[in-house]
Amino acid sequence: MKFAFSLIAFVLVALIVPFFLPAAGKVEGVDPNSNLPWQIETDGQGGSRVFGLQPGSSTLADVRRQLGSEIEVAIVAEPNEIGMLEGYYAQVSLGFVMAKVIVTVDLPADAVSAMRERALKAKHMESTTRKITLHPDDLAAAGSMRIKAISVVPTINLDEATIVQRFGQPDERLVVSEKRVHLLYPTRGLDVVVDTEGKELLQYVAPRDFASLREPLRSLEAGKTAGQ
Repeated sequence: MKFAFSLIAFVLVALIVPFFLPAAGKVEGVDPNSNLPWQIETDGQGGSRVFGLQPGSSTLADVRRQLGSEIEVAIVAEPNEIGMLEGYYAQVSLGFVMAKVIVTVDLPADAVSAMRERALKAKHMESTTRKITLHPDDLAAAGSMRIKAISVVPTINLDEATIVQRFGQPDERLVVSEKRVHLLYPTRGLDVVVDTEGKELLQYVAPRDFASLREPLRSLEAGKTAGQ
């Protein structure tokens, strides 16, 4: 399964909890006006920064320092697939926004496969997805590995109007079904998936790597065109 589909399959299992932090300004260590999902900085050279992290450059150790030590690192794989090495937060305060956060590590398939061979155990998640616990040596080494993407699932549903209000008009609006639309912001390295019956998903990559999000959607476009 291609990169964007694998992310969507995993992160849309989010549970519903409050989206806004009650009295966020009073929560110790939380600045309600910083690290918000729409605060994306670009460097004009294909890079970006969001939540204090740089997709394509920051490491898992950087993620831990920035977002907290509660990260769970494991290989997540669909049936009959090698999978991806990911770091997962069940709940993170992004300014005054509450969300689940998944970071995907930039690791080739053969390296993931080798980790799977050394792994200690695997347990099933929803939809038969497997979460594979790393060998302690691999877990220790993972801290120096770079992340290639950050996925955010806000913990309440958002509509398209709210997304546009916060992020601006997208460069491209791609309708893939009656229920799901992708709002694409290539110059910011962002794809926002708006789902009328599920959870919204914000996917961040470095702008220079936006094709990793855009290209897998072409098959959806082709299938939709063929069905018309």
